[in-house]
Amino acid sequence: MSEQESSLVQHDENHIMAERREKLKALREAGVAFPNDFKREHLAGDLHVAYNDKAKDELEPLNVHVAVAGRMMLKRVMGKASFATIQDMSGQIQLYINDQGVGPEVHSAFKHWDMGDIVAAKGILFKTNKGELSVNVTELRLLTKSLRPLPDKFHGMTDQEQKYRQRYVDLITSDDSRNTFIKRSKIVQTVREVMVGEGYLEVETPMMHPIPGGATAKPFVTHHNALDMPLYLRVAPELYLKRLVVGGLERVFEINRNFRNEGMSTRHNPEFTMIEFYEAYSDYQRMMDLTENIIRRCAIAATGHTVVSYNGKEVDLGKRFDRFTIVGAIKHYNPQYTDEQLFDAEWVASEIKRLGGKLPPAPGLGSLQLALFEECAEGLLWNPTFIIDYPVEVSPLARGSDTQPGITERFELFIVGREHANGYSELNDPEDQAARFLSQVEQKDAGDDEAMHYDADYIRAMEYGLPPTGGCGIGIDRLVMLLTDAPSIRDVILFPHMRHEHHG
Repeated sequence: MSEQESSLVQHDENHIMAERREKLKALREAGVAFPNDFKREHLAGDLHVAYNDKAKDELEPLNVHVAVAGRMMLKRVMGKASFATIQDMSGQIQLYINDQGVGPEVHSAFKHWDMGDIVAAKGILFKTNKGELSVNVTELRLLTKSLRPLPDKFHGMTDQEQKYRQRYVDLITSDDSRNTFIKRSKIVQTVREVMVGEGYLEVETPMMHPIPGGATAKPFVTHHNALDMPLYLRVAPELYLKRLVVGGLERVFEINRNFRNEGMSTRHNPEFTMIEFYEAYSDYQRMMDLTENIIRRCAIAATGHTVVSYNGKEVDLGKRFDRFTIVGAIKHYNPQYTDEQLFDAEWVASEIKRLGGKLPPAPGLGSLQLALFEECAEGLLWNPTFIIDYPVEVSPLARGSDTQPGITERFELFIVGREHANGYSELNDPEDQAARFLSQVEQKDAGDDEAMHYDADYIRAMEYGLPPTGGCGIGIDRLVMLLTDAPSIRDVILFPHMRHEHHG
């Protein structure tokens, strides 16, 4: 939109708002602004389900009385009779208004109501000659005067940024957007049902931590005045959930927000939703199977199918997910590399640089291989793929492998080239854990601000005995993106974080 067009729209909007404020003033003077004594008894969607298949002459003798309410989305005034379409949470229904039904005074007042007004109607259901289910209105009320005009119904909200800033308008005007968030709710509900069905207990652990832990990420810092101490918004609930497993709650899960003080992108919002779950006497293999089951069940709940389309390309969530080691995935997608090269730390480091990647802060061949994987293979994992056997230096909370030194029993799940889950057999040796925390503290002191703090109470909990345990975290927002074909994480978060708005 040009500067000139933009200022015309602004002028137009100001003019419309001034007119609507005048109408509101008249309502106030008449003593009827913003009433709250109407009882809605029916939803549009339910009425369509119940009566759509009745013919015009079948419906009339039934004499179905209804009381509906919603936002006026369409309005047609045709002399003797008027039509309006109202929208509620379930859908839309048409109102038929004339002097005979509501009286000349109300009908004439209706002619000055505006699109976006919230109206209520009582009346009798009928079918128009065109076969549209409608309400022959006998009582019509204006409940809320809308002061701001809705965007043009043919264009909706075209400005993507405005959709995120003013989600309320986006939800009024876009079926797609409403459906995305209805699906999101179904997905979360399905995750819950799977976990409860597996005998897990849903718990809530703190959002404000005295020490940030459970993930390598930069935290948000706040301050508790009464205790005069810093607190950190949680980067992950992991260490608290494992304390609960020590306490004998052997299967626990939590669906809630994590906060990471890092860059924003189409895949990152500073607060995001995760499910984390922990199960005693299980391991990373069981966690992979459970993760696969959760994602498949969510796909069916949200789309009805296990094959979904993302960005114009199919993703098959129905067949068993692929499994590769980090080196196996690099070789699968880059057959030109030899084992000799991939196990030569200097060569791997030079190859990462050649590809334009950054060298990892953690020293060691394993973390170099992981960094190379991120450059040359991660983005190619379209169908669901578990990458297993992560190096110990980047997995400070995962159990080491019994057969391969320097490797942990850990996986990450990639779908459409993005990480969707991370899980492992939990490290349950308190002395090993203390040593790993110390090496993280060394990395922190050497300048890695994502390295972990030493958590003495968590070590104390482990010293009571953590049973062998498997755990996993799945990113809910990314799963919703996948299952609603959303290009950006902002499309699946109701109120995503935005830069400051410039009020011109």
